[in-house]
Amino acid sequence: MTCALVVPAAGRGERLGAGLPKALVAVAGEPLLVHALRRALGSGVVDVVVVVAPEGEQQRVRELLTPLGVPDLRVVTGGAERQDSVRCGLAVLPEDVDVVLVHDAARCLTPPSVFRSVVEAVRGGGVAVVPVLPVSDTVKRVAAGRVLETVDRRELVAVQTPQGFAPGPLRRAHAAATAAAPATDDAGMLEALGHEVLTVAGDDAAFKVTRPVDLVLAEALLRGGGA
Repeated sequence: MTCALVVPAAGRGERLGAGLPKALVAVAGEPLLVHALRRALGSGVVDVVVVVAPEGEQQRVRELLTPLGVPDLRVVTGGAERQDSVRCGLAVLPEDVDVVLVHDAARCLTPPSVFRSVVEAVRGGGVAVVPVLPVSDTVKRVAAGRVLETVDRRELVAVQTPQGFAPGPLRRAHAAATAAAPATDDAGMLEALGHEVLTVAGDDAAFKVTRPVDLVLAEALLRGGGA
């Protein structure tokens, strides 16, 4: 059995305003990508890593990740949209893969235990598995600046990564996807094809670094030993 981790890391990270690809933005002295892969490898369940890098950054990514001792590292160039980048990663997976994890480098502090839980659920029969957290905020549906209704949050969850998949259904979902409606969530693509999506417990540390304030939080957690 082989578990492959695909990391779509070709995003520009414009909301961070760092002037370089988001995955390569440093926090506590190391790029988000390095922190993310260190925790993924620490799970003990990842055999192959495919990093989908920005154009022209393949060699730099390899050099950054060499000290981590990735057993089988493959670096490819990404596409225009996230789903294009994931498809590029899927194209170079070995044939014997039985679990594919898709993970955002921006969720750089995701604990190793979450990776293990997702892989276990896929190998237990799940076609698609996502880590989730309950929604704590009040959620309202609005239109044109007016509240239409307050949504019952008891059935709502926030979805994190890594998301885990059986490789065949994931490939077919990407083959069926259209550029007209780019997806930000791989599990949603399988859901749209009628596949059941299972959940496992997520973790507060698996928040997504998107804005400058998220970088401050990640830095504080790493410097303070909280991650």
